Amino acid sequence: MLQGKFRKLYYATGDGAHYKGVGSVGWEPENVVLEQAWEDIRERVAEARAKVIAGEASPVLYHMERTLMNPDILAGHIGWPALVVRLHLRPFFFGKLSKKTLEKYAYAFQIKPEELIDITKIKDQ
Repeated sequence: MLQGKFRKLYYATGDGAHYKGVGSVGWEPENVVLEQAWEDIRERVAEARAKVIAGEASPVLYHMERTLMNPDILAGHIGWPALVVRLHLRPFFFGKLSKKTLEKYAYAFQIKPEELIDITKIKDQ
């Protein structure tokens, strides 16, 4: 699983028919599907980043994709309606946000407020 970096715990019967934990790097089809899913996520993050750089979307879109959130989940984290979050995905509305609102988003994404505004400061690109 993920090039053998992580192991999953499976249970098997050992001596005396007792269950015993056994580590495994996964089953080949499972690993292929996981890698495909992560590749899809990486593509979505890259597309969101390109939209932000092109001025077609606000940095909130990039951070949502990067943290595997959607507007409904993010709205739950910050305590606002999803419609408000969807508006903040647009550069026009994002540009009018207060410092306090930006701090709420940054807290939800677990980043610094300046990283929210300037996506080039994110370390995991």
